[in-house]
Amino acid sequence: MSSQQQPSDEPVYADRVYRSSMAVVTGVLLLALTAWLCGDAVVRGAGNTPWISLAVALCVVPLIVAFTVRPAVFANDDRLRVRNPFRVIELPWGSVDAVRARYSAEVLAGGSTYQLWSVPVSLRERKRATRPAGGRFGAGGLTGRGAAAPAPGAAARPAEAQRAGADRIVDELNGQAERCASRTGAQGPVRVQWAYEIIAPVAAGAVLLAVLLATA
Repeated sequence: MSSQQQPSDEPVYADRVYRSSMAVVTGVLLLALTAWLCGDAVVRGAGNTPWISLAVALCVVPLIVAFTVRPAVFANDDRLRVRNPFRVIELPWGSVDAVRARYSAEVLAGGSTYQLWSVPVSLRERKRATRPAGGRFGAGGLTGRGAAAPAPGAAARPAEAQRAGADRIVDELNGQAERCASRTGAQGPVRVQWAYEIIAPVAAGAVLLAVLLATA
């Protein structure tokens, strides 16, 4: 008798990526501004100014990348991979206890809490999303005598559209965790790796800047 294929044997599909487009745009603009300022100082500066500018760039550029362009969350059927400014956390779905969004988006696993930097929580957006469809005074109108009548032809917003962006992403991740936690490939411990490609140049730039300022 042939064995029945289990859900844990299904193929793993490509990662779904969650990141903040506003953060990426901000990072690109800051990188362009840094390149312009430091480049101008290197070309036109005198004495130690070009070296100080290079040290500042070596220290600042990785930090801009770390906090704007780098953060992302990758989710597939086997695991959740969280790329934060200075760490990469790989969490098999079987180890994830919950994903939540309070003042920040977080994933709970193995008694530890890891922030999702690429999923910003906007309290203003959440408040706007939970506001009644009739507007600020929709619950009772200006006089409190009854609900304001909707505009002719206006359709009610679907429930999904009334959720803030971070809350929708958290719902998706929690749903995927519930569906995939039993897969064979979704088992294992949480793994945390430090982003030395960010930490090393920042430290080198800071040391070089300190030496240059001390000898100026």
